[in-house]
Amino acid sequence: AGIFTTSGLLMTGLKKPWLMLSLWAVGGLIALCGALSYGELGAAMPRAGGEYAFLSRLFHPLFGFLSGWVSFFAGFSAPIAASAIGFSEYLTRAFPGLAGPGKKFYSILVILVFTCIHARGIELGARVQNVLTLLKVGLILGLIIFGFSSGEGSLGHLSGGSGFEFDFSGWKTIGLSLMWIMFAYSGWNASAYIGSEVRNPKRNLPRSLILGTGIVLVLYLGLNLFYVYAVPASEMAGVISIGGLAAGNLFGKSFESALSLLISFALFSSLSAFLILGPRVYYAMACDRYFFPFASNIHSRFKVPSKSIYLQGLIASVMILFGTFDQILTYMGFSLGIFPLLSVIGVFKVRRLKFSPYRLPGFPLVPLFYILAGASILVLGFFERPVESGIALVMVAIGIPVYYAFRKSL
Repeated sequence: AGIFTTSGLLMTGLKKPWLMLSLWAVGGLIALCGALSYGELGAAMPRAGGEYAFLSRLFHPLFGFLSGWVSFFAGFSAPIAASAIGFSEYLTRAFPGLAGPGKKFYSILVILVFTCIHARGIELGARVQNVLTLLKVGLILGLIIFGFSSGEGSLGHLSGGSGFEFDFSGWKTIGLSLMWIMFAYSGWNASAYIGSEVRNPKRNLPRSLILGTGIVLVLYLGLNLFYVYAVPASEMAGVISIGGLAAGNLFGKSFESALSLLISFALFSSLSAFLILGPRVYYAMACDRYFFPFASNIHSRFKVPSKSIYLQGLIASVMILFGTFDQILTYMGFSLGIFPLLSVIGVFKVRRLKFSPYRLPGFPLVPLFYILAGASILVLGFFERPVESGIALVMVAIGIPVYYAFRKSL
């Protein structure tokens, strides 16, 4: 969802294509360092729940609860909402007659459809997810290969754009831009959320985290270069459906409509992935009696936490009704940055306690780079968008008394 929607928004503030591409590379490096760190955490604690499981065991159940609490409102619900909004943006670029108030309806409808799919079992959901992911990767590769082979664009666009200054205001824009970029990379830690359902997790969790993130980094850089090749900097700024615009510039209006439709369906993959992952976190919390008890209910036939899945879809739909795309993106980006930082700090405790069968390469520089970069993004992003970032912090604070209310009932 991020790679197909955020590059045009980034150009509004960054203005320089080479700077945007550089930040996508930096974001990929940050995500790769996070994935390397999570490889050691996941191998040491191969159970469902991701940050919730790591922080509860390594530090205190409060931190684990807060990570799950934030995941409920931002870590999964917000990306689902953003993916659904991206879908409607591309759908209406393909069919301009559908534009208007109906955009929110299309976004909510697609959430409801995939909620019902994943409520019918992990095997069906996994098959749908695998097909969607293969189609999406094929679409990205096709855009890159055929885009550059068309010869209709110009790499001279890389040096275009003007007006960006590396003063404090500029660095705030860079921080916010990296926050949005990290949303696009936010699946780098996904395997850790279903650790208890992965075969041979000591080997396969680190492998999936590292290989997945590395492949995505290469694809993202290639696709962003395609955007820049196809669209001058001034035309990119503020466009959410940037893939459709790039295709239209290179191949013509008919291709713009066709590829916009394909990209809208490709966005199903991101939406679907978060609907698989999020409910497993709430399930793990409910099993520990730190979340609403119904979230631990497993459907008797389909063997999935169906009530958690339905709740996830409902919250995402409410976000679409009341938020804009960039507001959801900023609130989500800030929220998503907090608890992975604490989890990566936990690598140092794992190493000290010596209970992990996997050792990440580059220790301690790899986790330190992730921690310093992540903290800088949060600080700069807060100064640039204090309202959305402040709401994210308030939601964390509200979770503290909620945690003690659940604990009191134990």
